[in-house]
Amino acid sequence: MNSPLLEKISQPSDLKKLSGQQVVQLCADIREFLLENVSKTGGHLASNLGAVELTVALHRVFTTPQDEIVFDVGHQCYTHKLLTGRREGFAKLRQLDGLSGFPNPNESEHDAFISGHGNTALSVAIGIAWAKKLRGEPGQVIAVIGDGAFTGGMVYEGMNNIGGLDNLLVVLNDNKMSISKNVGALSRYLKRLRTTNRYFDAKENVRGFLDRVPVIGPPLKMTIHNGKTLMRRALYHSTMFEDMGFHYYGPFDGNNEQEVEQILRSIHKQPGPHFLHIVTKKGKGYAPAESNPGNFHGVSKFDLVDSIPDPEVAPKESFSNVFGNVLNKEGTTNEKICAITAAMKYGTGLQFFAHTHPKRFFDVGMAEQHAVTFAAGLASQGILPVVCIYSTFLQRSYDQIIHDVNLLNENVVLAIDRAGFVPADGETHQGIYDPAFLSQIGIPTYSPSNYAELRHWLPVLLSDEQKGPRAIRYPRGGESEVLAAYGCSGREYDHLYTAPDAKAAFISYADEVEDVLCAAKLLGEEKLPCDVYKLVKIYPFTDEFIKEISRYDVILFAEECVACGGIGEHLEAALYRSGWKGTYIHRAVENLRLPHATVPQIKEATGLDAAHLAQTIRETVKGETVS
Repeated sequence: MNSPLLEKISQPSDLKKLSGQQVVQLCADIREFLLENVSKTGGHLASNLGAVELTVALHRVFTTPQDEIVFDVGHQCYTHKLLTGRREGFAKLRQLDGLSGFPNPNESEHDAFISGHGNTALSVAIGIAWAKKLRGEPGQVIAVIGDGAFTGGMVYEGMNNIGGLDNLLVVLNDNKMSISKNVGALSRYLKRLRTTNRYFDAKENVRGFLDRVPVIGPPLKMTIHNGKTLMRRALYHSTMFEDMGFHYYGPFDGNNEQEVEQILRSIHKQPGPHFLHIVTKKGKGYAPAESNPGNFHGVSKFDLVDSIPDPEVAPKESFSNVFGNVLNKEGTTNEKICAITAAMKYGTGLQFFAHTHPKRFFDVGMAEQHAVTFAAGLASQGILPVVCIYSTFLQRSYDQIIHDVNLLNENVVLAIDRAGFVPADGETHQGIYDPAFLSQIGIPTYSPSNYAELRHWLPVLLSDEQKGPRAIRYPRGGESEVLAAYGCSGREYDHLYTAPDAKAAFISYADEVEDVLCAAKLLGEEKLPCDVYKLVKIYPFTDEFIKEISRYDVILFAEECVACGGIGEHLEAALYRSGWKGTYIHRAVENLRLPHATVPQIKEATGLDAAHLAQTIRETVKGETVS
């Protein structure tokens, strides 16, 4: 695009030189830039389109990095990145060696904190604000939080501990959505604040009267305009936020830059803590995203003209939708089954169950801890809850899994979506921890590598024969054609590939099986025969499996999981306890700061691609040196 005005903005200080008319034009240019670039690279679109004016106003009033802006989740940070010297980087947004999709201090001094998960910004901002006070440093701390984040309890823990901080501003970016539509009492409360007519009716009556008063009417009108926050507060009486210790302002039109900037300048002059409530339109400026913001929350590349994105909503052919359809079918025959998700109904494929069994479907908002303990409560009363959460978010509920589910052996099924490596979103969204933390407390875990296995094992885990907590995990997107061809044997493990006279074996699970198959075939061409085993039940192991693989001299276990505490470490211990004397190699994720890249690129970076795995066996068997 050709935007001379936008090209002149290389640092936030450049914004302060613009006239009001130029600011309006800049906001339009930013929207056009975001649409053009995100349609080519993919990324979070609707949330960023809605936050343009807010971000411009923040940078017009405050001065980063002295003033620090902490974004909750960070789905709305693209305008911030654009205004802080990273315009050229958008060509490689969420790609290897390119811009992160989230704020990250390692990328820019203007990014206060890494922001990949929700509900965290207020606690972080309170910490930064106190640090400033303890060191006697100037500057404000601004936490930008979407209304979806207010469905998570950590926000209220932070609000309860603001401690009269005079350098803190919380901005509620209220767009009536997180990813899926917001639910619950807080959503209804914010809606009441947004839609009450008393203030707006009174304001229009006063305006109309003053317009008819000669001489003194216009000055009085301006005075009242500047004091409208007091008027609003008088009419609303009090708010929950004021009761928590904030000075509350709002709601304001968050897509009116002049209005937002004006109130920010007023707030900036007063000691805090302040709470600014603005209402924005998610997807603002792009009609398809405005009408369907959920579909345009996170998109892959798409055509701006045809506007058919590959959205965050699970595609028709995906593990998520296979899971959702199977669960829906099982829910029809077993009325004890309930489905629970944390603001991810469509992303997890639960829209089918929600439509067919609405009374047994629960979207608890961005509250993973509550989701798990809620499930434990249901299970204690004979209900069979299925808690479906992305792997990267399930780790937020680990205490609840340990204490509320596992100690009492409650009958809870954990359905773990986006397990293993996840493309583009980088270190904040990887599904590489759940095998380690679930196996640590002995929860049986299944990891199907294709749709057929998911369709077979999910009903098994939902059957009355199963007792206690158990988990089934599956990757983002669709199945591999290579792994789909193997179908489902119904066994907990499979001997997939047999090479004559093999003394070495590869073992893996889920998507990584394709890489070990490829590695075995590469070595077979070099007359280094290797067998391949695939685990479906990845933990605990059966005695039969340990006995069968003990005949190999060399075993390499590869997994898209953290190395420390991973399934491979459990297998090594089990083998040596059984008396095995061979050479064991564990290949997993050692460096947890994974790049935002494609899955093949992540595998290459972690040494979990076929070439690296084959070379490891080659070195072990032949003693060769890495070339």
